[in-house]
Amino acid sequence: MATSSLHVTMECHDVPAERPRPAPGQALSRSLVALDQNSTIIAVIELSQSSWLVAGMLPGTERQPRKKLEPSPERLLALLHRWRDEAVRAGRTITRIALAFEAGRDGFWLARWLAARGIEAHVIHASSVAVSREHRRAKTDRLDTELLKRGFLGWLRGERGHCSMARVPTIAEEDAKRPNRERDCLVGERTRIVNRIKSTLARLGIRNFKPTLRGPAPAKAGGGRASCNRAHPGGHAAAAKHLGRAAARHGAAGLCCQPDQRDRGSSPETVRAGA
Repeated sequence: MATSSLHVTMECHDVPAERPRPAPGQALSRSLVALDQNSTIIAVIELSQSSWLVAGMLPGTERQPRKKLEPSPERLLALLHRWRDEAVRAGRTITRIALAFEAGRDGFWLARWLAARGIEAHVIHASSVAVSREHRRAKTDRLDTELLKRGFLGWLRGERGHCSMARVPTIAEEDAKRPNRERDCLVGERTRIVNRIKSTLARLGIRNFKPTLRGPAPAKAGGGRASCNRAHPGGHAAAAKHLGRAAARHGAAGLCCQPDQRDRGSSPETVRAGA
């Protein structure tokens, strides 16, 4: 009985453990798939607005081709298929085409487009690629593709420290991020406008003005004075004068402040009088 239980225990230990899968959004520091370089075409792309530079490694041939293309996914796919046919003529059976490019302005659309056509596409974190720290180093598209190719090859072999891959989101996941991105842009724009208003009023002697308030400032607890604008004598008149000039310059009939701003020392009549 003891011998049977020992035999079962040894068989359980012989079963290899399953590799852990990365969580969604987690960067991949190494490939989880074994690389068979004799049946895999490895390619990298240096993307730019005017052209794409594609470099590859073909099994069965000594040369490592490099081709500059116009930004066209169809021409890129045709080039990869031509390289596959060349490797097949050299006596290799191609079962995998792995391609990578740095994350940038183009986003993830190209990776999704290639994946839908049977190409294994990866997006490299640009900050994860190690570069030379020389003060003045040469930087060209050709050198960048060689750097990407070395890093991508090490990543495919399962070695750590070469580069990290970003998870390619779906279109629905990217659309879900749009409201937050647009809100961040609007908040930044509002902050710039508020700062410009405050700096303009500060030159006219108007302090403690809060353009973001929609109504009068609430009174302080304990019966203290409410927070209001403290203007230099003549400051409101100067502000009305400048607003009147702006209205005349832009062809506006007249500028008037909101009703909740009238208690802060200006009125529509004052503004129109300055015009």
